[in-house]
Amino acid sequence: MLGRTYRAFAARPLAYGPQLFRASSSASNVGYPPIPFPGAPKSPLTTKMDFLEPSSITPLPTYHVMSSAEGRGPDVTNEQALEWYKNMLTVNIMDSIMFEAQRHGRLSFYMVSAGEEAVMIGSAAALTPDDVITCQYRETGVFLQRGFTLTDFMSQLAANHNDPGKGRNMPVHYSGKKKVNVHAVASTLATQIPHATGAAYALKLDAQEDPTRSPSVAACYFGDGAASEGDFHAALNVAAVKKCPIIFICRNNGFAISTPTSEQYIGDGIAVRGLGYGIPSIRVDGTDIFAVYEATREARRRALENGGQPVLMEFMSYRISHHSTSDDSMAYRDRSEVENWRTRHNPVTRLKVWLESKGLWNEEMDKEVRSSIRAAVLRELVEAEKLPKPKLSGIFDDVYAELTEEAEEQREEMMRLMTKYPEEYDINAHVDGIKGL
Repeated sequence: MLGRTYRAFAARPLAYGPQLFRASSSASNVGYPPIPFPGAPKSPLTTKMDFLEPSSITPLPTYHVMSSAEGRGPDVTNEQALEWYKNMLTVNIMDSIMFEAQRHGRLSFYMVSAGEEAVMIGSAAALTPDDVITCQYRETGVFLQRGFTLTDFMSQLAANHNDPGKGRNMPVHYSGKKKVNVHAVASTLATQIPHATGAAYALKLDAQEDPTRSPSVAACYFGDGAASEGDFHAALNVAAVKKCPIIFICRNNGFAISTPTSEQYIGDGIAVRGLGYGIPSIRVDGTDIFAVYEATREARRRALENGGQPVLMEFMSYRISHHSTSDDSMAYRDRSEVENWRTRHNPVTRLKVWLESKGLWNEEMDKEVRSSIRAAVLRELVEAEKLPKPKLSGIFDDVYAELTEEAEEQREEMMRLMTKYPEEYDINAHVDGIKGL
């Protein structure tokens, strides 16, 4: 019985037998191949063996709007320009004060945004409140432009009980999902990029389920150093294949901590990488806030076209500051180079000059606003330092839906020690006194 079954089966031609791998004797090279290769369906055949040299390709241009003190995006009002300038000043002044506060021992760590204020404020101004943001750790201006207040910033920096992150994160790792739709900042480099792609895919599915809802995009901020991480490449490829409505925003400020871009890559920057993944890409002057705003607004429009697609933006700037309070950038770059960017290509100064050329600003107004912002920052810092810290017992909250047996034992032991030694385990009893700047 078994033998008959085998012989009957063996006599039938196999659907995927040897003929699948055998070359046809009647095949012709004329017009070969009859169909495109699936791996590159748009590639034409050629008899010329031509290795494409990177040097033969024209570098991507850098889009700008300002020319000296002139130029402006067509839909930017004077009121918007004034608001942006004040927000840029706020970031700049807050950075200066908090950098000194760290040196005085009032903070453990801080990072400033000098040289990149226009990238943050201009791009955030072009997004809507419903757009979902993930970022790195130099996007203070994004939080500010979207509605974060000085009180919010200081609560996180002082790690008091008003901090949405409950005092668990490093300074400048703000958490604004509920208030400004910006997810909490994480130190781990580039992890926010695939997270943003996932958020964009979710937005795409939501739009398909409910076409009446207002369309939104995901926007992801990262630096040129993060673009060297594997997460960057994986996120761009998935976003392109799944046609996710996302704007990838790269701050190319010249350095990844102490590593200059010349030691990171030899290609034409970051924007061209998007083209390799089939993503529309643009390079923009990041010291020109009008160019930043106009390009981001257009990128958002394109990201929502035809059901969604990713867009990559590379904002060219220069990190005038040290990488962080843990860094001394004078050890790896010339002071004259930094000074040149601080004085000649400073985005805050460029917008100030433009406002003055239009009769919208003057030195007296500038001194008054700077003084007011400085006083407000110092006031909020002092008030934030006075507020109590989150309860130490809260370190077990939000970790598990249900505590593990081991975690429960640790919590009980901590509570026992807190009861036995209340002064030693009172976080607020160990806060240093207030020191003036």
